[in-house]
Amino acid sequence: QVHLVESGGGLVQPGGSLRLSCAASGSFFSFYAMGWYRQAPGKERELVAAMTSGGDTNFAESVKGRFTISRDNDKNTVDLQMNSLKPEDTAVYTCNADHLSDLGPEGGEFWGQGTQVTVSS
Repeated sequence: QVHLVESGGGLVQPGGSLRLSCAASGSFFSFYAMGWYRQAPGKERELVAAMTSGGDTNFAESVKGRFTISRDNDKNTVDLQMNSLKPEDTAVYTCNADHLSDLGPEGGEFWGQGTQVTVSS
């Protein structure tokens, strides 16, 4: 079993930045794909950013140029640096991982508890 724990969420003003971190433990392997999804009330969960162990990335169009994903395979962590935040970025952000090479639009098998990100004046 894989356990994922997120941290770094909070309240930020528009234009501000936050950095989310996800740590994997348990039966986790470095070749797993890892990434971040988000879900706002009344909306479907969507992929924000994902990265394979080899460094291939995938970003939602709405965050390209503003968000950066990074991964430390030695520590089994994945971070999401969020810059130029907008109110529309407000959502619960959840870490995801799977043994597959690609998480896909609905995510892989393992999920964290989620962390709230609120962008508001």
